[in-house]
Amino acid sequence: MREWKLAEQALSQIEVHSTEDNQLVTVTGSIDGLTIAGIGTDAAVLRFNPLPGYAFKLYANEKITKRAIEYQVYQQLGRNRHFPVCYGAGDRYLVLSYEPGITLYDCLIRGIPIPRQLIADVEAARQYVRSSGLNPRDIHLKNILLQNGRAKLLDVSEYSKSGNDYRWDHLKKGYELYYHLIEGKPVPIWLIDRIRKWYQPGNGHAPAFEEVVKRAARLLKRR
Repeated sequence: MREWKLAEQALSQIEVHSTEDNQLVTVTGSIDGLTIAGIGTDAAVLRFNPLPGYAFKLYANEKITKRAIEYQVYQQLGRNRHFPVCYGAGDRYLVLSYEPGITLYDCLIRGIPIPRQLIADVEAARQYVRSSGLNPRDIHLKNILLQNGRAKLLDVSEYSKSGNDYRWDHLKKGYELYYHLIEGKPVPIWLIDRIRKWYQPGNGHAPAFEEVVKRAARLLKRR
């Protein structure tokens, strides 16, 4: 038996539900022996305390079809240093390597410098995704981990979709043009969250980069 199967009993006590407005999932049930490592709009990521090297991505009941899609993406990607390892899957979850680090979102709100090497790593990861026959999209502040000065990309669930959501393109351009102005300085959470919402599904097409800059500038002036 694969050792990660030892977590199944604990995971079976947890229920995850999504929301109609694409907000963070809710987690209910007994979490004895488990630690919540992260929460997204489709799933919660939990760690089983006796096996700290694994992360279990447990999908919301309403989003369970995404489990098979993301598992297939991981199979297609294979093992690559820029992504977690996918060890297997259960009925409601994926078994991934636990990846320590800090998201770019937290780097910005805490004023932790983001090295240029990370930008180069994400570009290399995107090239690898394309070479694997997939489409690197939905790459945003909460899906990029700063790990020992290098990038690790989390959540590959949308790589099987077509189209460009421009999230990474705009992040990279913003880094190149403006990051030197704020490096090492905390960025207000309300500003980051407002910009993030402009890219949410249901808001129509992603705004042009110049429009994002103008909107952000107007918000800052009002404050």
